[in-house]
Amino acid sequence: MLESSEGFERLPLVTYTEKAYLDYSMYVILDRALPHIGDGLKPVQRRIIYAMSELGLSAQSKHKKSARTVGDVLGKFHPHGDSACYEAMVLLAQPFSTRYPLIDGQGNWGSPDDPKSFAAMRYTEARLTPIAKMLLDELGQGTVDWQPNFDGSLKEPCLLPARVPSILLNGTTGIAVGMATDIPPHNLREVVQAAVHLLDDPEASTTDLMRLMPGPDYPTTAEIISSPQDLAQVYETGNGSIRMRATYDVEEGDIIVNALPHQASPARILEQIAAQMQAKKLPMIVDLRDESDHESPIRLVLTPRSNRVNVDEVMTHLFATTDLEKSYRVNLNMIGVDGRPTVKPLKPLLTEWLDWRRETVTRRLTHRLDQVNDRLHVLEGYLIAYLNIDEVIRIIREEDEPKQELIARFGLSEIQANAILDLRLRHLAKLEEVKIQTEQSNLEDERATLETTLGSRAKMTALLRAELTQDAEAYGDDRHSPIVTRAEAKALREDQLMPSEPVTVVLSENGWIRSAKGHDVDARALSYKSGDDFLTAVQGRSNQPLVVFDTTGRAFTLPTHTLPSARSQGEPVSGRIDLPAGAKVTQLALADEQAKWLLATDHGYGFICEHSALLGRNKAGKSVVNLGDAQLLPPVPITDIELARIAVTVSSGHLLVFEASELPELARGKGNKLIQIPPALLKEGHRVTAVCVLPPLRALRVEAGKRHVTLSSTDLENFVGERARRGKLLPRGFQRVDRLEAES
Repeated sequence: MLESSEGFERLPLVTYTEKAYLDYSMYVILDRALPHIGDGLKPVQRRIIYAMSELGLSAQSKHKKSARTVGDVLGKFHPHGDSACYEAMVLLAQPFSTRYPLIDGQGNWGSPDDPKSFAAMRYTEARLTPIAKMLLDELGQGTVDWQPNFDGSLKEPCLLPARVPSILLNGTTGIAVGMATDIPPHNLREVVQAAVHLLDDPEASTTDLMRLMPGPDYPTTAEIISSPQDLAQVYETGNGSIRMRATYDVEEGDIIVNALPHQASPARILEQIAAQMQAKKLPMIVDLRDESDHESPIRLVLTPRSNRVNVDEVMTHLFATTDLEKSYRVNLNMIGVDGRPTVKPLKPLLTEWLDWRRETVTRRLTHRLDQVNDRLHVLEGYLIAYLNIDEVIRIIREEDEPKQELIARFGLSEIQANAILDLRLRHLAKLEEVKIQTEQSNLEDERATLETTLGSRAKMTALLRAELTQDAEAYGDDRHSPIVTRAEAKALREDQLMPSEPVTVVLSENGWIRSAKGHDVDARALSYKSGDDFLTAVQGRSNQPLVVFDTTGRAFTLPTHTLPSARSQGEPVSGRIDLPAGAKVTQLALADEQAKWLLATDHGYGFICEHSALLGRNKAGKSVVNLGDAQLLPPVPITDIELARIAVTVSSGHLLVFEASELPELARGKGNKLIQIPPALLKEGHRVTAVCVLPPLRALRVEAGKRHVTLSSTDLENFVGERARRGKLLPRGFQRVDRLEAES
């Protein structure tokens, strides 16, 4: 409730604050942060462009100090901070920030490395670019409304009469109160094509428009990798996101990054990569440098460790972990023709702009028609004067009020009479009369054309189409940012980032584990703790995941590169995993995730399993083999399953060879029977002693104690049978088989 006391108004605090904040909010939204759909400019940008045009800084003029422009903008139209105004001016001039710069700068206007490293306004100079004509050419032709400046001493345009949808050309970002805007830049030719298509077919869908304008077009030549679905969502809803990815080539083994995402800093990216190198999380790269220069504005060089490094994998990792790939929010929020801020999808946006442009052109033609009619009216007066030149001269010489006499004598209007009185003597020549008649004829033709265009929607549409196409041809260029569908970038795991070195992992009987470099390691000759000895070893590479099996058939995953060195006696594997009570680690498997193993038990059962199925993050491991009271035999790598054979021996002296394709591929379980062991033999303690995978046409080496024999592929035919059969007895002396091995 408003009260008055001693000349002061009193308001409740809640009422005052609500009104004050609402007024401030509306000011920020309408007069600072959001662009207008008509010319695509914020007020400060509009005032900068207009002030420069008033200073005569066209594309054909000489550059003038930026301080001169900023001074005019602040003093005449925009009473705010000079640094903020100058920064807005800089953004309109930076070719790496603005798709179609409106200001041509001379001097230091910043760099992609540091866009805010521009020189002070007292050092730089500026003028308008040719494309700014599309905003200014129709300004004095009655196309827009004018408003008083902040002190009422001057007039400024409420909008600039843009000839193309500039709201989409350069885009903009801004934060207001309770809302924001993020409009990406687009290609002029594509925007005009879409607008013309909508002009010809108002029922066109967003999909139709996207065939002509498939997506944004940034100042950089980096790739837009957003999916067609994501781009369609942006244009259907006015909200979404755009992803950009750097492009690279390989030159003489080096990776050359030649284009970065919009507003990505080369220095920042090099810092991010260097930080990973220092943390030893990027061993594949040994050197990086910036070779950018005037000819190659972006040239970042990464040197791989060797030519065996997978460049695509490295770059995918860097895309996921650095600014070589960036995401940009899209929010097509702008002030509409009705003066309200609204998020506008593509079709409503272009439709509203075309309606605004149609109104602007109508005002321009109407203004010109008024000028033509006014001029024709004056010319009619001139012709009357020429036909009666002697009488006109007499009236001017002799009458006290010649204007009123001319009006009364010849039926002239006051405008015609004033025009006749303002004629100079030299214009009374006969030649001038011919010029006036010619001008009158031309103006009458122009008036007819204007009236026809204003009276026909089809002719107005044809004029809009012609002007849009003309501007696209004059100022358009090819697309900068290609739109390419790419797979999602994923960072490499820690084990993938580790150097790939040959290693031998050794396990002792008491469960101590260690890793020796190389494959030529005599694991049995290593030193072991008192009462301990060698149990098993496996060869592989340091970046491959190690799987250890316990006596219950569980599998546990360990990162190989973190194992202790073989120079020591290792460490208990039980410290890294949670073994079940009474269980012991007995077997190892080390390979790439795609590798496959034959997992078999001494009771004669087994199956084929991919290495990736054995992996897990849980310290408690995962159940893989159903052992019961059986024991797991050493895992055997298997390849070319369709052609390979499997050889199995039993302590009873039997050997069976069968096709590997007869075994199932499982992730876990007991598996299928490999060889028949009669129950009586099982009771006597007979077990499977060895399993081997035989590639095609390979011989089999059979070792029994210190004796060994090689069975050729022909000899092996005697032992070939179906899976789960008994097999045949080996020769005497070779029935206690310790080891089977395929020979080349």
